Amino acid sequence: MKKFGNVLWGIVLIAIGFIIGGNALGITNINIFFDGWWTMFIIIPCFIGLFKDNEKTGNLIGLLIGIALLLACQDVLSFDLIWKLAFPVILVAIGISIIFKDAIGGKVNDEIKKLNEKRSGENGYCATFSGQNVNFDGENFTGADLTAVFGGVKCDLRNAIIDSDVVINANSTFGGIEIYVPANVKIKIKSNSLFGGVSNKANTKPEENSHTVYINGTAVFGGVEVK
Repeated sequence: MKKFGNVLWGIVLIAIGFIIGGNALGITNINIFFDGWWTMFIIIPCFIGLFKDNEKTGNLIGLLIGIALLLACQDVLSFDLIWKLAFPVILVAIGISIIFKDAIGGKVNDEIKKLNEKRSGENGYCATFSGQNVNFDGENFTGADLTAVFGGVKCDLRNAIIDSDVVINANSTFGGIEIYVPANVKIKIKSNSLFGGVSNKANTKPEENSHTVYINGTAVFGGVEVK
C-alpha cells in the first residue's frame, strides 16, 4: 500500500506539471485556482494517506473535512451547516474506527494486553516541552512507556538485548517519538491516531524464530515512527 501511495503522489505531481505546462504553452486552458482550490492541500494528502499510513482515522476525517469545505466553496453546502456537523461527524468516524480496529486487530490487541500485564512498569519516559534520548545499548530490554507532549522522545534499541516479545506503549500529543529497532526483530503495530500517525519505516530482516516488538501507539496531532 505504501508503494501505491507513492505512485499516487507521482501521478498527482505529473498531472499538475502537465496542466501548468499546457497552460503556459496555450495547449490547455485549465483554471487550477478554482473556488476552493486550497482545499486540495487537505484532500490530496489525506486521500493518499489512506493508502500509505497504518492509521487511517485522521486521514479519513481530514478527507471528509476537505471535501465538505470544497463543497461549501462551490455553494453546494453552507459553512454554517459544516461547522454544526463537524464535531458529530468526527465522533462517528472515530467510533467506527475503534470498533473495526478492535475487530480486525484482535490477536495483536490480546498480545499487547498480555505483555502489559506482565510488565512491572519500568522504563517509563516522558518529554514535555523538551526532548529525551533513551539508549538501551547492551541492556536487556523488557518494554517501555514513551510519552511526548509538545516534545520529542528518541528510543534506540538497535544494540539492546531482546530475548522475548516486548511491547512499547508510545503516546504522542503535539510531539514526536522515534523508535530505532534491531534488524532481527518482527514489528507489529496497533495505533489510534487523530490528525497524526504511527508508521513503520524499519528495514528489518527477521528470522522465523525472531522475537516481536509490539508498538502500541497513539498520536494526536503528532507522530510515532519506527525506524
